[in-house]
Amino acid sequence: MSGPYVIRGSVVLPEAELMWRFSRSSGPGGQHVNTSDSQVELRFDLARTEALPEVWKQRALERLAGRLTGGVITVRASEHRSQWRNRETAAVRLAALLAEASAPPPKPRRPTRVPRGINERRLREKKQRAETKRGRSSRDWG
Repeated sequence: MSGPYVIRGSVVLPEAELMWRFSRSSGPGGQHVNTSDSQVELRFDLARTEALPEVWKQRALERLAGRLTGGVITVRASEHRSQWRNRETAAVRLAALLAEASAPPPKPRRPTRVPRGINERRLREKKQRAETKRGRSSRDWG
C-alpha cells in the first residue's frame, strides 16, 4: 500500500479499520485468472469508526444511508489484473467517497435581481425581432 489515504485535512483512513476480502475477477485473463484472487472488496465500518470527527460521521451516515449495510460501507475494485493495483483503487475510491459524503453542505444561494439595463435591452431586442418578423408577413405581395 502506498501509505495513508487522506480523506480531508489531517483525517486519514486508519489501516487497522479497513477489512479486505479478495476473490477471483471475472472477464478475460487466460490461465492466470483462474488462480489469482485479484478482485478486491474493501469494507469500512462507518458507524463504529473513531477516525472521523463526530459531525463528519453523522453527515456521512445520512448521505450514504442507501449504500450502507449495517453501518458498513463496501467498495469493490476489479478493473486491474494486479491485486495490488485493485487495492490502491479501492482505497482511493473509499477515501473520495468519504470525503464527498462528509463535506459540509454548500452555502445557501443568495437570489440576485436582474439589472434594469439588461432587462430593458432584452425587451428592446425582442421588439426589434418582432418588428422584423412582422415585416416579412406583408399581405400585399401579390
